[in-house]
Formats: sequence, structure tokens, C-alpha cells
Amino acid sequence: MKVLIVLTSHDELGDTGRKTGFWLEELAAPYYRFKEAGAQIVLASPKGGQPPLDPKSNEADFRTADTRRFEADPEATEALANTVRLDAVSADDFDAVFYPGGHGPLWDLAEDTVSVRLIETTLRSGKPIALVCHAPGVLRHTVDEDGAPLVRGRNVTGFANTEEAAVQLTDIVPFLVEDELTGLGGVYSKTDDWQPHVLKDGLLITGQNPASSAPAADALIALVTGGGA
Repeated sequence: MKVLIVLTSHDELGDTGRKTGFWLEELAAPYYRFKEAGAQIVLASPKGGQPPLDPKSNEADFRTADTRRFEADPEATEALANTVRLDAVSADDFDAVFYPGGHGPLWDLAEDTVSVRLIETTLRSGKPIALVCHAPGVLRHTVDEDGAPLVRGRNVTGFANTEEAAVQLTDIVPFLVEDELTGLGGVYSKTDDWQPHVLKDGLLITGQNPASSAPAADALIALVTGGGA
């Protein structure tokens, strides 16, 4: 099993002067789920190289056993420092694709035509994709084979409006994930803020928040290995 993990290259939180990027737990927890399943993992980002870490995700309140393990893992940190450019990878080379969140993807991956093509090609090839927290927002420009929004009529979730309000970024982000998915015709659902919530609709897996990242990875592994059909 070969899994591609796609990370953001965007590090500016709007015009606040604050930094953003990817959310560490949403990389670390799935990374080790995939490792334990025997997967070969490739990390990619639009610009390649070291992707920006949302500094808040490494504060004491948000650190987990997986994030600490990742930071102490030379192989993992080496891979993170040397992500391949997204435009250099092919969906043909992977069995599954995983998108961690963080606020960064709302600015770059959501508008990235290479990412759009990767998602569409992967799903049309019969391979699964999982996206968690803010990452479901990168589906905003994806379409199905008929040209309709990819999420239309599909059961989806992603970072809830109430969660965005709780972190006081409602007026900073370029769009709200919940509103975007709903506006595109997705059948959006959520659970209580910060609690795990993962939905599978065919080959598309979405998770609501950081707590959903490990179970979303588990669901992706099950689809690849035949345990989630």
C-alpha cells in the first residue's frame, strides 16, 4: 500500500500577521496509522520542501503522543523537511490520498488546479481519498465526471462553523468549510465540537476536526485493504 499525504505550503493567516500552516496532529496521527498498516508514505506540498507548521498546533494543549512521537522520529521529520512538489506526483503511483487540515489549505490547496486534478483522477481511478478538518474545503472546485460539484449529494463533514467561531477565525478565513460544502450541495453533518466524526461516501472520506484524523486514516486503510467496502 502506497499513500500520498498532501500538505499545505501556505503560512499566512489572512492579513492578521499571524502564521498558519498544517495542523500537526492531523499529520502525525494518520502517519503512524499508515506506518502500522505497512504503508509506504510520500509527503507532498504545492511548493515542495518543508511545509509550514501551524505554530498553535504545537502548543502544549494540542500536543499528543503521536505529535511527540513524530517530532522525535528522524525518518518522519526528514520526510517532512523534503516533501515533493505536488505537480511532480501522479495519482497512478498511489493506492490512496490523505489531506491533513490546518487553516493553510483554505488559501492554497483549495485553489490549486494540480490538487483538484489529483483528487478527481484518484477517485475516477477507483481509489479512495480522505480529508480532515479544514482539508474538505479543498474539494470546493472539484467536479464529478458529469461536471457537477464532487460533493453534491454526498455525505460529507469538515470543520464546523461553531468550531471556527470557537477559535475566533470566522472573519479571517477565506471561506467557512461547513458553508462551502453545504453550498455545493453536500449532505453535511457534524457532531459536538472537537469530537470525532468521520463519514464515508463511496471512496470519499471526510473528518470533522483534529480528533477525526486517526479514525479517518483507519477508514482509508480499510477501503484500500478491502475491509471498508
